[in-house]
Amino acid sequence: MSQASSLLTQLEYRLAEQLFHTHWLPRSPRTQRLTLRLFRHCADAGHPDAMSLYGHMLYHRGATPQEKARGARYVLEAAHGGDPRAQYQAGEIYEHGYALYPQRDDHAVTWYARAGEAGHPLAATRLARAYEKGQLGLGMDAERAAHWQRLADRQAGLLDQLDSGDTETRH
Repeated sequence: MSQASSLLTQLEYRLAEQLFHTHWLPRSPRTQRLTLRLFRHCADAGHPDAMSLYGHMLYHRGATPQEKARGARYVLEAAHGGDPRAQYQAGEIYEHGYALYPQRDDHAVTWYARAGEAGHPLAATRLARAYEKGQLGLGMDAERAAHWQRLADRQAGLLDQLDSGDTETRH
């Protein structure tokens, strides 16, 4: 992808993100179609955040099995690219299985671990619970459960600090 098309893709993603999160703009079907078209264009261009977000939307809200499968593909591409949110979603896809992606506990654990190590608190919490209860093909291991729970608590604490810091700077 050239520098110019990469810049254009970044701008399109920012526009789609603004349209998606804007509360003052009426949520008309036309605006929603434009937003989804922008997300899809950015995801097709390889924008990692767009692949993660658009893939998540398609996987969870797609109307057809083909849309859900395309969403899973976008999520997995973003996960391979290092996006922690997509890595967590990849863990869920493999934990529960879907269409071309059969249930694979070993893959789920791998993706949850990558996401947890990258700072995703829900992934770390899921691994803590899995080790605590002997799920996902893992044996019960109190020490590893405690490790993942401490990591999740630390990550959640950082998020709380960031949120409260944002609030303080806005006032």
